[in-house]
This record gives sequence, structure tokens and C-alpha cells, in this order.
Amino acid sequence: MPIRILVVDDHSVVRQGIITLLEDEEDLLIAGEASDGDEVWDMIEDLSPDLILLDLTMPKMSGIEVIKQIVPAFPHVKILVFSMHNNAEYMVSSAVHGAAGYLQKDTSRDEMLKAIRSIAKGELYFPPYASSLIIKNLLKQIARIPEPKVELEEGSNDRSIWKMITPREQQILKCLTEGMSSKDIAEKFDISSNTVANQRASIMKKANVRNTAELISLALRGN
Repeated sequence: MPIRILVVDDHSVVRQGIITLLEDEEDLLIAGEASDGDEVWDMIEDLSPDLILLDLTMPKMSGIEVIKQIVPAFPHVKILVFSMHNNAEYMVSSAVHGAAGYLQKDTSRDEMLKAIRSIAKGELYFPPYASSLIIKNLLKQIARIPEPKVELEEGSNDRSIWKMITPREQQILKCLTEGMSSKDIAEKFDISSNTVANQRASIMKKANVRNTAELISLALRGN
């Protein structure tokens, strides 16, 4: 089955350009297009897309607001942000609220295809520059947060995420905090991307977090 894509951008020229780039790929299907965030909810219900290629700066409803609404309501629909902004705040906000990837509009066709296919398989796709900006921004936020005073019950242990996971999961988590992609981690340890995804899912379950950005924040705070 082809990956069903909904293209959301307020500029018709941009939408048509994206469609032209993708429409000849046999494993991709342009399910529809929307010009603003208000249309997205109804179009998801009508068109059942697998992935939304989403602009951030749109009239009526911003891309960030779309992410906030769509991710909890349609967790099976992946969101790939496609923005002109090389802005850490936008990248962090997108990741924290559940976007599966972030690309700038000057990216190459090959990278766009790689991102779409990776996300469709359940992976995240943040290029190295984006991962670096996200992690640096999270570190700044963490530095401003006062350390909470936690009273442990008698006999209890430190609940740092690093002490809750296996040695292999610790290796995976360390790579994630360094901004490495699932593909890079798989190659580093000579394992499959699915194994990396399963390990990441296990770590997130133990950490009780919703997404990788929250996991990295928790890991850096407890390192």
C-alpha cells in the first residue's frame, strides 16, 4: 500500500511544487491538499492520510496548533514539518508536541523522500542541524529549571532513567542525546532500524514520556 500524504501549505505554488516532486513515486500517493490548518481535521477523517506534510506559518491556525490538535486525536497520522524557518524554537515546539520530523523548504528531493519513508516506518527524522538545535535548546531550558526537591521513601532508589534501563538501552539513549538518527544508531551497533525503534519505545515506556524530545530532556537532566 502506498504512503498516503496530505500536503498542507497556504501557498498554492508550494503545494503544487511538492506534489510535482512526489507524484511519480510508486510508493507515495498524494491523498489531498489543504491551504490552512482549519481544513486538516475534516480532511484526515475524509482522506485517511498516513502522513501530513505541514507548513508552520499559515493563516487561521498555525502549524504548531495543528500539531497540538492532531497528534492526540489521530496518533496514527505522522506529521513532517516542512518549513522555511531554521529556528530552534519552532523545531523544539514541533518535536515536543509530537511532530515526527522537521525539514526546511530548501531541502533536496532525495532528503524529503528519505524523511517521508523513514517516518512512515515509525522512525523520527530530524536532520543533524535540527537535532543539534533541539538538544541545545533543551539544555538551555533545563538550566533554567530549579532542581526539584524530591523526598524518597525509606529504602527507595534513585529513579534516574539511566538506572531504569538495560546497558544496551543506555547505549541507544546516549546516541539519541547526541542527535543521532535511528539509521545512524543501527549502523553503529550493526542492528536493524526496527530493533532501534523497539529499544527506543521500551525506553520511552519505562520513562513514561510521550515522545523523543521529552525522553532526551529527561535523560540530559538525569545524566
